[in-house]
Amino acid sequence: MDFDHYEHSDRRQDDPGIEEVSEIDLLIPLDLDSEAQEQRLLRKLDKRILPILCLLYLFAYLDRSNLGNARLQGLPGDVLGGDPTGVLFDWVNSAFFFTYILLQIPFTVLSKYYNPRLWIGCSAILWGICSTSMATAHTFTGLMISRLGLGTFEAAFGGAVVLYFSFYYTKAECGTRIAYWFGFAAVAGAFGGLIAYGIQHVKVSIANWRLLFLLEGMPTMLLGLICLFILPDRPESTKFLTAAERKIAISRMNRGTSGDFGAVVRRSHVIAAFQDWRIYVGGVIYFGLNCALASLSAFLPTIIGTMGHENAMAQLMTVPPYAIAGFVLMVASYSSDRLQIRGPLLVCTSTIGGLGYMILLGVPHQEDVRYGATFLITSGTYSSIGLVNAWFSHNLGSETKRAAGIPLYGAIGQIGGILGSHLYPLTEGPAYTSGFTVSAFLLFLAALCALMLSVSFRLDNMQRDQQYGKPDPDDMVDTSELADKAPGFRYVP
Repeated sequence: MDFDHYEHSDRRQDDPGIEEVSEIDLLIPLDLDSEAQEQRLLRKLDKRILPILCLLYLFAYLDRSNLGNARLQGLPGDVLGGDPTGVLFDWVNSAFFFTYILLQIPFTVLSKYYNPRLWIGCSAILWGICSTSMATAHTFTGLMISRLGLGTFEAAFGGAVVLYFSFYYTKAECGTRIAYWFGFAAVAGAFGGLIAYGIQHVKVSIANWRLLFLLEGMPTMLLGLICLFILPDRPESTKFLTAAERKIAISRMNRGTSGDFGAVVRRSHVIAAFQDWRIYVGGVIYFGLNCALASLSAFLPTIIGTMGHENAMAQLMTVPPYAIAGFVLMVASYSSDRLQIRGPLLVCTSTIGGLGYMILLGVPHQEDVRYGATFLITSGTYSSIGLVNAWFSHNLGSETKRAAGIPLYGAIGQIGGILGSHLYPLTEGPAYTSGFTVSAFLLFLAALCALMLSVSFRLDNMQRDQQYGKPDPDDMVDTSELADKAPGFRYVP
């Protein structure tokens, strides 16, 4: 099979409802009447794309992180035989990452061959089924199978969505939109705490934690069905846009880079992604961030519980740190888009998260100070992940290299999630010295790697400017052969 020229058959062929958009349209600069025309299209896209994808990520994150709340509602005693050491719970939590890591790269590359709304919608329905099935588990094995399935189908979702954003948003817009999307992970942290607090006080015939899994898993399946009908396809083939709007969307898609026309996977760009050292450095950054994130999502209620609060109050007190984290994420990502810088802001946010863990280490007895440190951790970690995703959504040059490179650094990073799942055994509470130390070190390492990448991107841009001259940032750059190594391509530092 010739991957370089393969077109999937579910495209626009023989569909009278879509006006033909030829590949030549990708090469002709668009003469816009005014910015108002493009702004109307942007608002139209935002209203259709962002709500459904943000809600899907809200429930994706609820479904993967609700174990931390279920732990305080009696799950270990009912299913794990009490689990006095917390080891079995750690394995159930980390099982998600096994399949997520293994399948994220092939699934994201394969997603280019399929209609985005079908791929994303079906993924959501299937992971919703897996999440809901956790409510029926009566053994350690049953929980493990459900978590492995959850990781499988969320792997098909995460990388594909970041790639999908690059179809419709320019490098000056993508950071904010990814922040809106990823910000719903922070909303999920706050929302999950509120749901768990409410369920803690409900008297029903089933265990509270089983009700938690049902209430957070079933809406995902409904959202997946809605996604099948409302999410736009690729810009060149969607019926959601008029012919004129599709032309504008295609022009935007090729601003400062060039998109693939149709379901094309360029094999040379997949290989280039695996040979790019910067993606592996990005993986180190993502490793540290995901270690902290996995620790937070599964163990923040437990950590707050060690400050002397009852389980229900510990659930409720997880809400403010996540709420502030969502706000800081939006501010950092908006600033990043406006200034067109990612690295320097990433250095700052990663350092803030590391300082939060250092406070937890250095102030073991002042509970108000320790609680304040959790705000630094959530704000720094969530902002950093939003920034690194926006960074690589443009800097890999071509669509195919993004399809391989984004899940590659993501897969490396998700290994940090496995580590984070094992950093807080109950036997080390309430100090959790090892967990706090490792998390702080990895966040400071992420800051150092971000600084190195930012300098590298700036030096590359300067060298190309000297050799080829400064390009117009709105011009199309042919990245079909060399991806981000094309002479006219410039990185966001």
